Amino acid sequence: MPSPRYTTEPLVAPSILSADFARLGEALSDLKKANADWVHVDVMDGHFVPNLTIGPPVIESLRQYSDLPFDVHLMIEHPELSIADYKAAGADIITVHWEASTHLDRILNRIKELGAMAGLSLNPATPIELLEDVLDVVDMVLIMSVNPGFGGQKFIPNTLHKIQRLKQMIGEREILIEVDGGVLPANAMAIREAGANILVAGSAVFNAKTSMADAITKLRQGSPAECVS
Repeated sequence: MPSPRYTTEPLVAPSILSADFARLGEALSDLKKANADWVHVDVMDGHFVPNLTIGPPVIESLRQYSDLPFDVHLMIEHPELSIADYKAAGADIITVHWEASTHLDRILNRIKELGAMAGLSLNPATPIELLEDVLDVVDMVLIMSVNPGFGGQKFIPNTLHKIQRLKQMIGEREILIEVDGGVLPANAMAIREAGANILVAGSAVFNAKTSMADAITKLRQGSPAECVS
């Protein structure tokens, strides 16, 4: 099973939040055939965000359907209580929210001790400067380009400036920048040019008018003729 690593290449991590939950195993197999790079798994607790999705038992059962890296995004309160469970279930990357974590340095280091990549996510209204003291600990920063909780929302244009500032803050550190929310082929190029290299897309992949493979290819390539509205 390939392990995720630092890269400057554009990667696409389709979010199974937009998949048919009655066919998640098949959806994972389809993503592999469509040349997805990672599988993005949104975990919501109904408290930190107004939605409820899946937990470790479901992730563990899904692991048999794919050898792609599982990019597990914990939109939950008190993530420190369950990160070991998510790693045991098959998570390769575990991302917690700045807004939900009291002892960030401890949590991020614990994720790495467990053998997963440590990700840290920021909501749209959270200033990027708050990351300064943990940049030497994180492997990936996830910038939310919509307010978390539901799929199918429109990209927040100011996110591009946030990505640019983060890229400057990172400097020479090998830290991945991931963007989640309203990512489409029409804005993928602008997002990548701002500094991101991991694109999370749900409806753009699972509700594409063409094939999944075509949708993923378009996300990787972007379209210089189109821009973020």
